[in-house]
Amino acid sequence: MTVSKYAAFNNETALNYIKSLGMFFAEDSELTCYEFGDGNLNLVFRILDTDNNSVILKQALPYARCVGESWPLTLDRARIEAQVLQKHGEVCPAHTVKVLHHDHDKAATVLEDLGAMDILRAELIAGRTFENLGQHVAQYLATTSFYYSDFYLNPQEKKTQIQNFTNPELCAITEGLFFDDPYRESERNDYPAALAEQVKQLRKNTTLLCIVARLKTKFFSSPQTLLHGDVHTGSIFVNAEQTKLIDPEFGFFGPIGFDLGSFIGNLLLNYCAQNGRIKEPPKRRDLHSYLLNTISACLQQFEQSWLTLAQQRTRDLALQAPGYLELFLQEVLQDTMGY
Repeated sequence: MTVSKYAAFNNETALNYIKSLGMFFAEDSELTCYEFGDGNLNLVFRILDTDNNSVILKQALPYARCVGESWPLTLDRARIEAQVLQKHGEVCPAHTVKVLHHDHDKAATVLEDLGAMDILRAELIAGRTFENLGQHVAQYLATTSFYYSDFYLNPQEKKTQIQNFTNPELCAITEGLFFDDPYRESERNDYPAALAEQVKQLRKNTTLLCIVARLKTKFFSSPQTLLHGDVHTGSIFVNAEQTKLIDPEFGFFGPIGFDLGSFIGNLLLNYCAQNGRIKEPPKRRDLHSYLLNTISACLQQFEQSWLTLAQQRTRDLALQAPGYLELFLQEVLQDTMGY
């Protein structure tokens, strides 16, 4: 990246940049641009014309937006995000937001506008449900995890891809938040004082700590596939018919079970939170049932979709050994429960 070519956009410069590309709107279009979103790391703009045709412009900042310049971050994460979306979109376009243009020097990506859809996190908090959510996410994860694994890629290509998607700075954030901070004193921890004794006991649980250590070791030493890396309910757009994933800037080659486990863990967090949000027991039971059924449907669809792909498309002869696909899949599902 040429540092001299980088400058953070504002509404005016973002609009002028989109105009300069000449790719998305007629030359005489009257355009409007505004920044929106509550992301922790990036700038996000919507540019639209008078007919409500629109695109999204996303730009990485050289620091974590939620903290400021005291927490510097690599701008290369914009390249990784765009390329993960492109790779995943090649094999699973139905559930991947479309990249329209990427500018490495400006750490900027133009994306299709999913304005007709909503962020899953807000929808679940409001108690709204989506019938095909579990199956859709499972199809995305099964398809992308298979096609970028050893079962499909040749070893040379996979090693090249692993190098291309090496993402140490953002992986370090995940490693801290998932595997370190909850189990020791950290300024990033935030929990009610009433839970202090339970937290203390959790940190003394040596069986749990050994499991966490195993999962962390696998996280940074098992490049099984090209992960999204940040599959939570804030990275998923939904409506009644569609589900699309966004924001894979934490993407890297890691264990297949991590993305699936992250999604299920987020649904379980929502399950727990509804005890304080929904006061009417029947409504709360209905949403709890929906969340558990969605988790079950996701696991079943993932297992079915991944195994079907592996049985039909595995290229490596050794990995076609009778019974091995099922054995490998059970290991993935075990990892999923851990993550």
